[in-house]
Amino acid sequence: MSVHRPLFFMAFIAIMATAFHANAQLDPGFYDEVCPQALPTIQAVVEQAIAREQRMGASLLRLHFHDCFATGCDGSILLDDTPTFTGEKTAFPNINSARGFEVIDEIKAAVDSACYGSVVSCADILAVAARDSVVALGGQTYIVPLGRRDSRTASKDEADNRIPAPFFDFPALLSNFQSHGLTLEDLVVLSGAHTIGLARCTTFRNHTYNDTDINPDFASSLKAQCPVTGGDNNTAPLDATTASFDTVYYSGLLYRKGLLHSDQELFKGDGSASDGLVRYYSANPTAFWADFGVSMGKMGKLNPLTGSDGEIRLNCRRMN
Repeated sequence: MSVHRPLFFMAFIAIMATAFHANAQLDPGFYDEVCPQALPTIQAVVEQAIAREQRMGASLLRLHFHDCFATGCDGSILLDDTPTFTGEKTAFPNINSARGFEVIDEIKAAVDSACYGSVVSCADILAVAARDSVVALGGQTYIVPLGRRDSRTASKDEADNRIPAPFFDFPALLSNFQSHGLTLEDLVVLSGAHTIGLARCTTFRNHTYNDTDINPDFASSLKAQCPVTGGDNNTAPLDATTASFDTVYYSGLLYRKGLLHSDQELFKGDGSASDGLVRYYSANPTAFWADFGVSMGKMGKLNPLTGSDGEIRLNCRRMN
């Protein structure tokens, strides 16, 4: 059969997708019938993007986090500003740091082609791309519930106020996660996402120069990348194996080598519950991978739009 399906076939797929979305809740098999090529297509594009730039895996994972922690897992982070609309891209946690939007565009185009129409939401693309990034960098796969729909709005204020900041202390971190219905265990295991990627100097300068809970040699090494003034966009790796989804992040915390203040807050050496979890995951990669998948599943269910709410965007950057 020609790759150019007849128009009536494309219309039929669109009708099926609309009916399918009408009553469904999140379900890992959401696209099995309406577009079985959806997930393999997302995976292929993610793998290609990471092959071009390993850092992209961390960037895609971070997009999903920042999407979910603002207004819920609804693709709102992807919306561009317009003369009459301010989205989340210029919020403090995202401006000059959130990246990977062009890869999401690439995935959306590939998926729409594979599905002969706009069937897969941008919010679901973020969730699946996050999982596929973890796997591409050596982590373990996990189940992603699907069926989210895309928001028709975004909130800069929500992004500013609800995404945890790199300067948060432990009580602020825990309170933030609990406000999203997540637990101490979720906080520690999801922070393990910092086993991949880089951070900008502005996020770790104060920790490097002013905190006492940092390894002195580690701090000295960071000062070359992050001077007292200037170099705001210089980067440093979040752990020593920044392109591998492993447990080196936790091992670094044991030696006070957390890059961010918020990272090191998870391990104080005082025998607290968070200390115990950091020690546990540092020694048990398999447990970390398994628990990470469980916590990602919980996070991915934060206030999704389903049924007839929201829309399936034709372009992830703007509302239909």
